[in-house]
Amino acid sequence: MTAVARTQGRSITDRSPVARSYRRFLARSSILMFTLILVGAYLLPLLYMVTTAFQQPGQSTTPGAPVWPAIPQTATYQGQPYPVYSVPMPDGSTRSLILIEPGRESSVFIDPADASQTPIEWQGRWRTLEQAWTFAPEIDNFTVAWNTLNFPRVLRNTFLIALLSTIGAVLSSVLVGYGFARFRFPGKNALFVILIATIILPFQVTLLPQYVMFTWLGWNGTWLPLIVPHCFANAYNVFLLRQYFLTIPRELDEAAMIDGAGPFRILRSVIVPQSIAAITAVSLFHFFFAWNDFFVPLLYLASKPELQPVSIAIQQYNALYATQPTLIQASALMTMVVPIVVFLLAQRAFMRGVVVTGVDK
Repeated sequence: MTAVARTQGRSITDRSPVARSYRRFLARSSILMFTLILVGAYLLPLLYMVTTAFQQPGQSTTPGAPVWPAIPQTATYQGQPYPVYSVPMPDGSTRSLILIEPGRESSVFIDPADASQTPIEWQGRWRTLEQAWTFAPEIDNFTVAWNTLNFPRVLRNTFLIALLSTIGAVLSSVLVGYGFARFRFPGKNALFVILIATIILPFQVTLLPQYVMFTWLGWNGTWLPLIVPHCFANAYNVFLLRQYFLTIPRELDEAAMIDGAGPFRILRSVIVPQSIAAITAVSLFHFFFAWNDFFVPLLYLASKPELQPVSIAIQQYNALYATQPTLIQASALMTMVVPIVVFLLAQRAFMRGVVVTGVDK
């Protein structure tokens, strides 16, 4: 009877509201902690980029230098600047003092807060002391990157290439996705499977034939090889748009047909207005791809510096300043500004389009 009573008491205790609330609290806390760890690990490289971009030249290789942008703290004594160190005192406290006379076994310091400026003799090796640092972001890193990269020109080139190729890719993908979603024709399913199968086709397979063809057309050294191929629908974009178009009721098409609308009018007045989220998602996907593309611009624009996008210019810039990580990170941070701003402005439509286009229909 005693064992049964204990078992029943433990069961009642485990089922109490306090116990359930405690378990829910532990579960939510564990999930929150795990999420914060993942987010921190994901954002750590970005934090390193930001802090390094504002650091002083050579700060990362200076012993004892902090991670945040800073310069060694100095103070003026008798009209001359001297370094400031954190000095341990005999009473166990630590004070920031000005080193005016470094010595081998003893040094002379001055307390900057002491109006009488009485010298303080400290026994010990001053090289073992921790130097004081003060926050000082270096803005000139961005000035050097801006002028060396000719940033307005490469930014204009990159934006035009990304914008024009995105327009062509989205228009062609909308037309092809609309055809697969709304029209019936012989071999439709087979053609769609073949189109989707091109996703697994390696880029290197078509690289040489495209290069030979574009060279024969005289397009080498122009933006045309970077823009024209994207005007022929991409399988990934077509798949996303087709999935979204299938979620739009056909009754809307039939109502428009009763009013005398043709296929293109239905696409323009019914399908596209209902698919802004999906079209925005596809546009952003391709815009970011074109913005970050490196190999194709390098292949066709290596001899045309005035036409090169930022991906090529920043690679040459990194080779020039390979030993100065502050300048490299400053240039990388500058190139990230436009994609981040574009994503933030279209974030709501982008996330809605990503979620809805994944619906199986």
